[in-house]
Amino acid sequence: MLALSRCGFNRDVTMKRLCLILGLAAAGCASQAMAQQNKINVGLTSLATDIALFVAEKRGYFKSEGLDVSLVNFQSAAVMIVPMTSGDIDVMAGAASAGLYNGLGRGLDIRLVASKVTTPTGFTSQTLIIRKDHFESGKVKTVAQLKGMKIANAAAGTAAMGSLTRMLNTGGLSLKDVDFVNLAYPQMVVALKNGAIDAALPAEPFTMEAVKGNLAVPLVRDDEVYPGHEIASIMMSGRLIRQRRDEAVKFMRAFLRGARDHNDGLDEKGIFSGPKGEAIIAILNEYTAIKDPAFFRTYPLAYCDPNGTINKETLREDLAVFKDMDLVQGDITTDKLIDESILQRALTELGGYKKAR
Repeated sequence: MLALSRCGFNRDVTMKRLCLILGLAAAGCASQAMAQQNKINVGLTSLATDIALFVAEKRGYFKSEGLDVSLVNFQSAAVMIVPMTSGDIDVMAGAASAGLYNGLGRGLDIRLVASKVTTPTGFTSQTLIIRKDHFESGKVKTVAQLKGMKIANAAAGTAAMGSLTRMLNTGGLSLKDVDFVNLAYPQMVVALKNGAIDAALPAEPFTMEAVKGNLAVPLVRDDEVYPGHEIASIMMSGRLIRQRRDEAVKFMRAFLRGARDHNDGLDEKGIFSGPKGEAIIAILNEYTAIKDPAFFRTYPLAYCDPNGTINKETLREDLAVFKDMDLVQGDITTDKLIDESILQRALTELGGYKKAR
């Protein structure tokens, strides 16, 4: 000790420095753990109807809840299931698919917690469109004339299949009367242009892109034949709901705030109007492939419920369609999928929606 003292060793000072270093290291680990705890990865398809998520991120609603949210793009909700299971994403925005129900039957731990988009009359989400050359030549003027033709859908066994069932039924057809081609929404526009398909069921903004590009003609809208259809929902991993429940509620609050801002920007017909509407259009231009503000001023998007209300009846009807097409096996029901507890807690804290003036 004497020798150390001669070299300038001060035991008390050294111990204090050591404690400080250890304390900073512990604080760093705690900070890293907290950051990891508050990290939420969200799978989505970056459609216009993801607007509530876009607004929540753009306006800092996730951050104000103390969350670090990343939006990760996928072709469809069906391909989000594996990364949800592995924990690579915690939340997914998309349709309840046949694959999801089959997974639930095998113990898949995913729950549908809120509505993302529905189709009350006047608020379309998807439109069945046909090639313009087919329409102008008279080859296809009605749904009945689609028998045997190639129709593009994003993926088999999605909510769009429920919409197509009702659309085809108006012409006396069923899903078994047409030839399905699975394509991503942007690829549908290309396939219509090169004549690889006869018709398609894209979502906005790709429907309007095909129509305004003189590639296709609208044939029937989903809100006309399937009003109130639960087209897409917010789903969470069971792990997030059980182990990080507070973070799940915080996410839901931010999501609902985004949906409410979107609704505040709409007039009584669902058209963007005024400064609030223009602000939402600017966000859509930033987050989607459509960069022209005028594009979103001409038609109502599908309805994004500001209270996240789930249309359970249409989910049950879609499941029946999947079973009829032998895409879902077993006695699985929608009750196994739905968990409204996170939504109800968020609504209790936020209150019901009242349109801002």
